[in-house]
Amino acid sequence: MSIPTRLQELLDGSSVHYQHHVHTKTNTAVETAQAVHIPSDEMIKSVIVNADGQLRMAVLPANTKVDIGSIQFSTRTVNIRLATESELQKAFPDCEIGAMPPFGPLFGVPVFCDTRVEFHEFVEFNAGTHTDTVRMEYPDFKKLANPTMIDLVDHHTVHAA
Repeated sequence: MSIPTRLQELLDGSSVHYQHHVHTKTNTAVETAQAVHIPSDEMIKSVIVNADGQLRMAVLPANTKVDIGSIQFSTRTVNIRLATESELQKAFPDCEIGAMPPFGPLFGVPVFCDTRVEFHEFVEFNAGTHTDTVRMEYPDFKKLANPTMIDLVDHHTVHAA
């Protein structure tokens, strides 16, 4: 599999510099960071939640766990949970489950990004598959994803897989 067409068009149609990396298949963002030889906090992952029936994307460092309560508070929703596989397949049809790129607007999904991501010069993320990643400067990611920046990390968990 390769980068989904809509992601490729976004990257190539913008004025950002990026690098596409191919690696062995991985199952977690931490494993992906190891496969591409970067610190796990520089690898960012997308976690999708269903908040009152609307999908929301949480983007955070690979070595952290999302605090769903933070998204619930920021979106002022009552019912919130992780999205189901069927919801993910429907919303991200050209992506492998668990490898969604952090550009929610490409899929009609708002993005909430953890403030820790701002401390990195570069970010790397899954590019729609479990074998492709994209690396770019953080300001370029922010320009393309247009995220709402909030504290998203569960502070009770030191590391997450």
